[in-house]
Amino acid sequence: MPSRSPAGDRALRSRILAIDVGGTGLKAAVLDAQGKMRSERVRVKTPHPCPPDALVHALVELVRPLPDYECVSVGFPGVVRKGRILTAPNLAAEGVYHDFDLASQLGRALDRPVRVANDADVQGLGAIRGRGVEMVVTFGTGMGTGLFQDGQLAPHLELAHHPFRHGKTYEDQLGRKALKKVGRKKWNRRVAIALEQFRALVHFDHLYIGGGNAKKLTLKLAPDVTLIPNTDGLLGGVRLWNPLS
Repeated sequence: MPSRSPAGDRALRSRILAIDVGGTGLKAAVLDAQGKMRSERVRVKTPHPCPPDALVHALVELVRPLPDYECVSVGFPGVVRKGRILTAPNLAAEGVYHDFDLASQLGRALDRPVRVANDADVQGLGAIRGRGVEMVVTFGTGMGTGLFQDGQLAPHLELAHHPFRHGKTYEDQLGRKALKKVGRKKWNRRVAIALEQFRALVHFDHLYIGGGNAKKLTLKLAPDVTLIPNTDGLLGGVRLWNPLS
């Protein structure tokens, strides 16, 4: 379960500030307990390089104009354990974020309780139906995955950095740089191969595809595969505090 920061211990369930940290953009909005917007979504470019202190500062400035909120959720592009960041491959050099307590640091800066989880996991929380084995794949700056069993989040697996083809990882071949290099047609063929590998690996009941590059998919999707909007990343932030029943 994603951890809370020392800034608060009660599960405050209304007026939730949902933050989505991406390799190219930082997004945030205040939502109610049902996931309805209580503010406009704000967005700025992710600073590069983006060490932890720069990220916290950018997030504090990003949310400054938003209305009041009671708690905070953050989707982060890397491995997260109990609010602490273990990896951040698309934000900084290896090791820069290792064991950085984002939940505590951001909680102190905003004076609110904070929960942090992997961004693909959070987007999945906003999309899943809570029935059977559900998988989420996001295509953006990199690639993310999340896995759920009857609405419960499974331990996070960084499948993006596992071998895929020709000695390259999934992220090497399916991330934003690869898309720009090989073009949409070849990238779509690679995605089709990856989806079949995920099907054989996970035997999912339903697969959801999101992320900024999902709109560039042109392959025919199976009936058990659904494209989801990026706004699910914010809705999933609400479910960090209000889980599916």
